[in-house]
Amino acid sequence: MGTLKLRKWDSAEHLKTEEDMALYLEACLQEAGDDAAFIAKALGHIARAKGMSQLSRDTGLGRESLYKALSGEGNPSFATILKVTSALGIRLHAQAIQAA
Repeated sequence: MGTLKLRKWDSAEHLKTEEDMALYLEACLQEAGDDAAFIAKALGHIARAKGMSQLSRDTGLGRESLYKALSGEGNPSFATILKVTSALGIRLHAQAIQAA
């Protein structure tokens, strides 16, 4: 039997449309709980899908700073998150949590 070659899943490769990106972020927000790094990393996937260079120009933030902040290892400020979501064309919204 031959060797099976696998490669690491990259969510950014599958985010083709604005709707894909918004739905992906919505799913990540629901899944993340209180894990802010999970959300930052999801935004990083969306940013890579759209193009980090363009995002850097649109936000006025350096590419390397964006890569670090949106890696899941960084700790971006809320102001950075707002700049990124705005530049990506994504709106965050609030919804009341339904009591169990």
